[in-house]
Amino acid sequence: MFATSVCMAQGSTAGITVKDADGNVYHTIKIGNQVWTVENLRTTKFNDGSAIPLVTGSASWKNHTTAGYCWYANKIENKNRFGALYNWYAVNTPKLAPLGWHMPSDAEWDTFEHTLIAQGYNYDAQTRGNKIAQSMAAKTYWMASTEGGTIGNNLAANNRSGFSALPGGCRGDDGSFSGVGDGGSWWSVTESGTSAAYYRYLSHFINALCKLYSPKSCGFSVRLVKD
Repeated sequence: MFATSVCMAQGSTAGITVKDADGNVYHTIKIGNQVWTVENLRTTKFNDGSAIPLVTGSASWKNHTTAGYCWYANKIENKNRFGALYNWYAVNTPKLAPLGWHMPSDAEWDTFEHTLIAQGYNYDAQTRGNKIAQSMAAKTYWMASTEGGTIGNNLAANNRSGFSALPGGCRGDDGSFSGVGDGGSWWSVTESGTSAAYYRYLSHFINALCKLYSPKSCGFSVRLVKD
């Protein structure tokens, strides 16, 4: 099975790791009362060991209405850096996350956002407004920006929260790839109508964590939350 384990990090802080069905190991960070993975999911199997369909062709991706995944630009060398891009149909199955973990809901993303703001993770340390992007983003792979307080403005100042968000890009509902280096998108399981679902978006030139919705056939990154 795919177990959660506890290992000792530096000092006396306990760090939780989780392993997926492929044997990939993910590290985690505690934000308020939530525990999140700090790497994007990259499993090619469900938690019962069955294969998730790999969908490469643009037309196949566009017309796919069941679970599917791909690597950015269909290049497996993007796997370890950015993880996989999953459509929402894969996210919506309880079999994608290892046992003891789940896909975040829109409400859980809201809690994550509000907790970071309340704990002073806005780039200006204020506890009002949503300006947490810089504190969420990793220090590498993001494009540069001249806008103060944004992810790309000063990479060395990024990632105070430890969330380590990367600009893994996305796959549109037409099957096209875009955005690597520019931005990252992460699914929630919460629907917005019958054909779309909510997700969170970061860009190198924006200082906020954006809440948006897109067609379920889009391909976005995935983070896990502990049950």
